[in-house]
Amino acid sequence: MTAARSLDMPSLDTATIGIIRAEDEHVAHNYHPLPVVITRGEGVWVTDVEGKRYLDLLSAYSAVNFGHSHPALLAVAQEQLQRLTLTSRAFHNDKLGLFATALADLAGKELVLPMNTGAEAVETGIKVARAWGYRVKRIAPDAATIVVANGNFHGRTTTIVGFSDDPSAHDDFGPYAPGFVSVPFGDIAAIEAAIDENTAAVLIEPIQGEAGIIIPPEGYLRAVREICTKHGVLFIADEIQAGLGRTGETFACDLEGVVPDMYLLGKALGGGILPLSAVVADRDVLGVIRPGEHGSTFGGNPLAAAVGERVVAMLSTGEIQERTRLLGEHLAARLEGLIGQGVTAVRCVGLWAGVDIDPAVGTGREVAERLVARGVLVKDTHGQTIRIAPPLVIRATEIDWAIEQLQVVLAG
Repeated sequence: MTAARSLDMPSLDTATIGIIRAEDEHVAHNYHPLPVVITRGEGVWVTDVEGKRYLDLLSAYSAVNFGHSHPALLAVAQEQLQRLTLTSRAFHNDKLGLFATALADLAGKELVLPMNTGAEAVETGIKVARAWGYRVKRIAPDAATIVVANGNFHGRTTTIVGFSDDPSAHDDFGPYAPGFVSVPFGDIAAIEAAIDENTAAVLIEPIQGEAGIIIPPEGYLRAVREICTKHGVLFIADEIQAGLGRTGETFACDLEGVVPDMYLLGKALGGGILPLSAVVADRDVLGVIRPGEHGSTFGGNPLAAAVGERVVAMLSTGEIQERTRLLGEHLAARLEGLIGQGVTAVRCVGLWAGVDIDPAVGTGREVAERLVARGVLVKDTHGQTIRIAPPLVIRATEIDWAIEQLQVVLAG
């Protein structure tokens, strides 16, 4: 068992091994966690059950953009916990409208459809795009298609994994839903060639996160926008990992001054406290959904809405984005200095980086495990890549310390 191998690491004490063993024995093995048991978090630092501190450079895949236990977000959550947490959408609550207004304004759109997880937001976006295709574009019944990109990661539902080309996500979970056409990421000519009279939407990540922080060629997003407008097709941007400040802009599409027809948001929207996602679009798109056609018991709950409204308020000043841009330049410079010293390539935008490890040094997993021993948490992907995505509240000195630890690990 993969988890059992981690138990052999000599640095783990008896209590930690016991906790990991309990998880290994009673939790389905759908993850392969690094051998650390976290019990507390504050800002960019987390503490394990032995009292050792680690610099968190993963941020729960960008869900903890504002740091662990952010005082303003905790205060809002604690206050709302004392008042009201859940009503379902069978009734109005006094927080949802405020959250939706704030988020729509941040995105420059008219409507918000709240959900819980990122995968739910993607599934919702797919349903909306198909409904729009039939009700507005007048595509023939059950013929609508959506163009997607190779290397994508949009979630783990059976619909979504059906158009994944990652074997670990795709294989053995069929049969799969039809209606998706995959093209190479970054290839604008391939997108245009794939569009026909039945195309309802183009669904892409502006930057592919799970694939290893894959940044498309300059002008790609502008070209996608132009082609979608030209052919009367919706441009759907999955900004669940890339959005809400991670790239140094509010949305990754802002890097090219592009506005999609639909934003899919999640992760950081819940402030690292609870799940919250949303589909955001104008009325002529999102207005196609009618009462009873889509919903969620927890979607739009007052607790999530209260936290989400505060997250939006924090982003609305632009200070977080500007700070992330500046620190991102610092991170990129430090990482690029490692090329040829155990690193073969670096892709960095804002405080988000994919670092390809020289196979002579080890795999991405092995480097991540060695970094745990030095008090730094990262996560590997696709064999040779480690991802770096610290909370946006990190300081330059903390970035420097993390790079020093990485240098030591790379040097062996």
